[in-house]
Amino acid sequence: MSSTPTYQFHVQVKPRYLPEQSDPEQGLYFFAYSIAVRNTGTVAAQLISRTWNVNDADGHHEKVKGLGVVGRQPLLQPGEAFEYTSGTRLNTPTGTMHGSFFCVAEDGEKFEVDVPMFVLDALSAGGDSRTLH
Repeated sequence: MSSTPTYQFHVQVKPRYLPEQSDPEQGLYFFAYSIAVRNTGTVAAQLISRTWNVNDADGHHEKVKGLGVVGRQPLLQPGEAFEYTSGTRLNTPTGTMHGSFFCVAEDGEKFEVDVPMFVLDALSAGGDSRTLH
């Protein structure tokens, strides 16, 4: 008796403010975010593309779509993880991001992985990072 395959990635995000690249007087705030993606399913799967929704405190919304992450389309075996760091720019000192990854499993099954909303905050003491669920 074989078990039903599961298609599942777990995503963790750690955002941080980059004061050395930012220019608050010009309304430029740069943030980096490190993402760890782990295949918690039972079938190897490849991360094909990403969609990000970036929102600043003034209500400006930007949707960013693209192939892979940082130029890669990692194939993750069950239990394997891939980590990367990327960044974004806001015109306000605070904002949020959330999105999804489009993946294809080895057996051809397609699935989406939600990335929960996380806060970009240049004002918090010590660069405290928070993930909203």
